[in-house]
Amino acid sequence: MKTPPIVTPQEWEAARLELLVEEKRLTRARDALAAKRRRMPWVEIEQRYRFEGPDGPAGLLDLFAGRRQLIVYRAFFEPGVHGWPDHACVGCSNVADQVAHPAHLNARDTTLVFVSRAPQAAIARLKARMGWEHIPWFTLTDDFDADLGVDEWHGTNAFIRDDERVFRTYLVDNRGDEAMGGTWSYLDITALGRQETWEDSPEGYPQTPPYVWQNWHDAYEDAAQPTAEWLEQVERGVAAFDHSES
Repeated sequence: MKTPPIVTPQEWEAARLELLVEEKRLTRARDALAAKRRRMPWVEIEQRYRFEGPDGPAGLLDLFAGRRQLIVYRAFFEPGVHGWPDHACVGCSNVADQVAHPAHLNARDTTLVFVSRAPQAAIARLKARMGWEHIPWFTLTDDFDADLGVDEWHGTNAFIRDDERVFRTYLVDNRGDEAMGGTWSYLDITALGRQETWEDSPEGYPQTPPYVWQNWHDAYEDAAQPTAEWLEQVERGVAAFDHSES
């Protein structure tokens, strides 16, 4: 193993600052790409897809759980997939292990669900065994995965609804799914984005000041949120730097 040179703390800091220029450039490029996603055309989903959930049959609209946006990850857990019936696909399981608590997405009017062809009893056992109880997981019953391009390989589709009309807004698959799991990575593929004022979004999109909407995942339902202490901390942090240039 050919290691890098050993340097002084001052030389290390100089090297870090030099690389930081490229890292900031990459951050701004990601922001610009997410802005383009928010301007992607929408395609209406007219097919009445059906799923099976822990509470019985459900339509695609039901998967939104009353929220405006929906993110659906096609996970492979079914007969014929390596690991069945004790495990889901190794890669899909890796994705599930990385999923942040969905309460933060829910606070941005966005629902995340997984879908597979395994029956609900098997899904319930898998979630309990692997500690994935926080992930809503539905059973596919028709051609939803084939029609949305995720029948042969994993992928993450994003949707938005206007009352009872549902529109597909984006798809991430292959290596794009490697970055999925965190709240920000999911919001960055949605039509509305992070919904913060620093973002470059079309006119009229919902936006709030950065960070002020955040809370502990078990406190979003509290009437008095966010706390005054958190708002003060956010104000100090936002004042210290320009979010759009960070």
